[in-house]
Amino acid sequence: MKKQKTLAGSAQFSGVALHTGVRATLKIVPAPENTGILFRRVDLPDKPVIPAAAQCVVDVQRGTTIAVSKTAIVYTVEHILSALHAWGITNCIVEMDGLEPPIADGSSMPYYNMIAEAGGAVEQQGEIRSFTPPHPIWIEGGNTRIAMFPDNERLTISCVTSFKDCPFDPQFFEYELDTESYITEIAPARTFVNFADLKQLLAMGLVKGGSLDAAAIIHNGAIICKEKLRFQNEIVRHKILDMIGDLKLTGMNLTGRIIAIRPGHPKNVELAKTLIELAEKQA
Repeated sequence: MKKQKTLAGSAQFSGVALHTGVRATLKIVPAPENTGILFRRVDLPDKPVIPAAAQCVVDVQRGTTIAVSKTAIVYTVEHILSALHAWGITNCIVEMDGLEPPIADGSSMPYYNMIAEAGGAVEQQGEIRSFTPPHPIWIEGGNTRIAMFPDNERLTISCVTSFKDCPFDPQFFEYELDTESYITEIAPARTFVNFADLKQLLAMGLVKGGSLDAAAIIHNGAIICKEKLRFQNEIVRHKILDMIGDLKLTGMNLTGRIIAIRPGHPKNVELAKTLIELAEKQA
């Protein structure tokens, strides 16, 4: 059994939130064993806590949103959760002064580095449950297909994406989750959006904090971003980044082999909930 982990210290990060466009500050602090990952809205009365748990997911459109009430809500938690998953952190409190964490450059690299600045992960005495599915799992819907197979040793994600007008299409990447390789292979991959979807999001009053500093835009056979692509297959790597974050919502140390075709938050969260249900049946 693997040991639970928390942070060696605390760290803070500030920046503009993607959808609200307001200045946001996020602070991560250590927590005792069996706390789990908790988001605390320090800007609200009584500072309500929202567990990073699949059962608290209330929206999966353009990001993963968790809530315990109409006001105690946090948008787009997947990037910070992805970094916490890579570090193996099982217990910490993420303090936020608003609805959203900072988008930063659209990747999880700032959050991974923030955890490193806090001293990284430290083991605790308690054990975390490790789980691999007892049999193959199949999730599908729309253009998405996800299969997960048992593997008691590691978590591996093989992913394929395809987007209209993308100059490098389709894209493929296979990744085995590891703290050391995450910072070079996955964390730098930035979020992206199709130009047609961007216009729709703007019309909905969203992405007020969006810019070429925080995302890549697919438009007319080109990828538009402030700097050059960090990887030729940066889009598929970001999809893996998101999946790693969404699977953290299980609260378990997961192992298995995942094959994902055009994954997104809706089916990522469905997979997380399916794994929780299977684990509860085995308990």
